[in-house]
Amino acid sequence: MGRFLALTACVIAAFVLFFGATRTPAPRPAGAPAAEFSAGRAMVDIAAMAAVPHPLGSPAHARVRDYLIERMTALGLSPQIQRAHSQRIAGKTPAGSSLLLGGDVENVVGVLPGRSRIAPAVVLMAHSDSVYGSPGAADDTAGVAAALEMVRAIRTRGAPARDVMVVFTDGEEAGLLGANAFFGQSPLAAHAGFVVNLESRGGGGRAIMFQTGADNGGTIDLYRRTAVTPEATSLTSYIYKLLPNDTDFTVSLAKGLPGLNYAFIGRQFDYHSPSSTVAALDEGSVQHMGQQALPTVEALAFDPTLPERAPDMTYGSVLGNHLIAYPAQAGWLLLAGIAVLIVLAGLRARRHEPVGALDMLQGAGAGLLLLVAGALVLHLLRHATGYGFGFVNGRGLLARFDTFEIAMACAGLGVIFQVVAGVARGKGLIVPALAALLAGLAASLFGGFDLVALGLGVGAAVLSVILFRRPASLAGSWIGLMILALIAATVLQIAAPTIAMVVAWPLAVAALCAALNGAGTADGLLAFVTRLIAWVIAAIGLAWVLGLFHSLLQGLDLPEAPAITILLAALIVWPMAWHGEPEHQTHSTAGNLLIVVGLGLALWLSATSPWTARHPRVAMPLYVIDNDSGRDWRVSPFAPDYWVKDVLMADGGAIERKGFPGLAFTRSGEKTWAAPARKVSAPAVAITLTRGADGAVTLHAPGAAEGLLELQLRPSAVVSDVRINGTPEPVLGKPGQWTHIVWQAAPDGVTATFRPAGPGEMDVRYALVVPHWPDQAALLPPMPLTIMPWHLAGSTVVTGTRKLNW
Repeated sequence: MGRFLALTACVIAAFVLFFGATRTPAPRPAGAPAAEFSAGRAMVDIAAMAAVPHPLGSPAHARVRDYLIERMTALGLSPQIQRAHSQRIAGKTPAGSSLLLGGDVENVVGVLPGRSRIAPAVVLMAHSDSVYGSPGAADDTAGVAAALEMVRAIRTRGAPARDVMVVFTDGEEAGLLGANAFFGQSPLAAHAGFVVNLESRGGGGRAIMFQTGADNGGTIDLYRRTAVTPEATSLTSYIYKLLPNDTDFTVSLAKGLPGLNYAFIGRQFDYHSPSSTVAALDEGSVQHMGQQALPTVEALAFDPTLPERAPDMTYGSVLGNHLIAYPAQAGWLLLAGIAVLIVLAGLRARRHEPVGALDMLQGAGAGLLLLVAGALVLHLLRHATGYGFGFVNGRGLLARFDTFEIAMACAGLGVIFQVVAGVARGKGLIVPALAALLAGLAASLFGGFDLVALGLGVGAAVLSVILFRRPASLAGSWIGLMILALIAATVLQIAAPTIAMVVAWPLAVAALCAALNGAGTADGLLAFVTRLIAWVIAAIGLAWVLGLFHSLLQGLDLPEAPAITILLAALIVWPMAWHGEPEHQTHSTAGNLLIVVGLGLALWLSATSPWTARHPRVAMPLYVIDNDSGRDWRVSPFAPDYWVKDVLMADGGAIERKGFPGLAFTRSGEKTWAAPARKVSAPAVAITLTRGADGAVTLHAPGAAEGLLELQLRPSAVVSDVRINGTPEPVLGKPGQWTHIVWQAAPDGVTATFRPAGPGEMDVRYALVVPHWPDQAALLPPMPLTIMPWHLAGSTVVTGTRKLNW
């Protein structure tokens, strides 16, 4: 019972430390000292800009632009507007088509003059546009307001050593168009020496410095010395390189500029959502972003030199206030120290009991079982919630993320109890194996046959049978577990040294604790004192692992990823989760109970509705004018609820599943929910194709000053010298392959010119979206408080297909 109480106390202490480390600071009021960052002052700007959605090209966005001109003029920044046409290849669509994004942007740029006008400038960057349908109080009005507040604070210190350039980009949500225009076309871009970008992917939480440029040694050293309450880890910078996500910082990185990228990601329900309002925004998040970044920006502005490039560093925050940072190659010294501690723990343990090779093998195998069983249980719970994958489908979980997180944490801790119990008692092979197989099969009850879960179940069952044949010793199994982790950390140190700390830091805590108490075997008064010290160290290490678990769990569509934290937590709590025969029943009961509680919470999430006035469900009714059939339709990309059904059937038509080839922007596949609607007048979409005397072919599609145009083009023959709106682009190159073009806020539309190798034809799918309901159609009925309009809800869409010959 003593070990169980110690573990309980350690887990509670770790949760307290974790909670304290993740809390946002109290926002400073508008009357705070002038040299400090004040969220109260920033909120005035946020309220002025984020009253309504303001996407690229909208009248509301023009009002935001004018407000920024006024505010920047008052701050002495002499703002100017960079009006530009911008377009860029943004990779591939899910269907494999090349994706070209474009539009007309208006960046607002100002400069706080420094004492040296030729020294490379510090760029403070944020984007001023929102997505359709969202006021964008967080993304990215909070970043814009934070930049304005930082400039105001910097001015109180007098003229900086170098220029501080403020760049409020346009069209970030449309595809990084403003940043592309600034760094690709503006003469001021050549003056940039360091970029600080301010972003958001939610409505709360602490601001994370989640990305740097290459060779970040000097940058991280500056950040470590200056940042207040730093929140950063080299893991996020590494992972972000692998993700398809982008921010404006992506464009500056491509130009070779060093920098720091900040964002807060809590309350993700509000990301790109109508609920991203001023009232819903956590002012503490704005405060943390500003107070964390301001000292670093001031150092960049006032120091005589910018940080030098140096080899990448490994870094991470501890307890929310401290940053540990060291050269990535110094990780070898850490691993060497860990190895010494493990050897010392083994030598001390051998004074009390044998440390056999078989015991160590069982401990190493237990580490593999923790990963497999942990992934299985987390996978099962995610599916048991009943929510699908994808940002929209998972919004019900984001509405109650705290409950989901508790469920997953309970189940993960339960897995640790059960694996430790199996290794300790070495009997009862059938029950654990059957439980693993049943869990693997049970996942198929929530949405069809689940091969991944079945594979994990079989793997966990096989490992259970192999590992639980004989009881292992505490010292031997713990040392074996640490050796497995040391091997994993070594592999990471070789392959990706900046992220080896993910395993190395918790392992260092475990190895230190093991060395202090002889791998759990020491006794006597001195052992009691060292055990108390180890428990304190363990609580701190476990709090860090909880922070990692919290971060990984934010990716709802990768529920297996946090299984690594189950292994890391087990490294730390292994001796406290261990039991002798008198404690066996307590530990086994606790493990079973924790897994049952986790599964029960997941099923409760599935059985109850998350939708409230604070967390409404999404609806996206569209009025679609299908030029192919000559009919009009009321359409919903999402499965209709009672309100959407009333909207779709308002003209008396029955709901059916129908495909519109041009509606690629719905991202919902080929089929939508649709019902016939009354005929209304529509904007003309005259797509033309002409051939000039020089043999060049020109295709033109009209656009809209407000709204967007989507084109899908597929040539039947080889074409070359392709230009989109006059700019050479590597698209349309392969016959039979689609190219997807999205143009926003472009009244002149899209013009594609090319030279064909011979006769051919162009398949065209199009959708012209105007963000207004047709005047002739019956108005949308009042929307209940538990439903909110999503993205292009209430828009008129003119769509169809064409086959044009040359």
